[in-house]
Amino acid sequence: MRIDTLTPREGSRTPAKRLGRGIGSGLGKTSGKGHKGQWARSGGGVRPGFEGGQMPIARRVPKRGFNNKWRKEYVIVNLDRLNDLSEGTVVDLGYVLENGLAKEVKNNVGLKVLGGGELSVKLTVRAAKYSEAAKEAIEKAGGTAEVIG
Repeated sequence: MRIDTLTPREGSRTPAKRLGRGIGSGLGKTSGKGHKGQWARSGGGVRPGFEGGQMPIARRVPKRGFNNKWRKEYVIVNLDRLNDLSEGTVVDLGYVLENGLAKEVKNNVGLKVLGGGELSVKLTVRAAKYSEAAKEAIEKAGGTAEVIG
């Protein structure tokens, strides 16, 4: 194979429409635009979303809520996911993400530990936030709950 022998795949390139080249071409006279009207004119047509003067659907449908650009999103992990770890493990955001213990969140600001499930292993947990139940359960199991960030 040589570069000078390469051609586009069959059917991948279509020839340009040659408009206004006689009646035999099928695209002569009005060049496929029909007779008169908005679509036959130069610059004719309407903008996307225009519904002929009727109130557009984007304005008819009620709007609710907003997206807070300062919202803080945390990577969330429940205690039952930490119960399988060996005793004395240091659990932080990096550890949780590396071991797939929680779902990663875009633009996260840290780890949040929630009190779902039981914890019977002594762990050192370093997170940005804890629920009250989670903090109690970690300390009850003999571990420590350190707040970082």
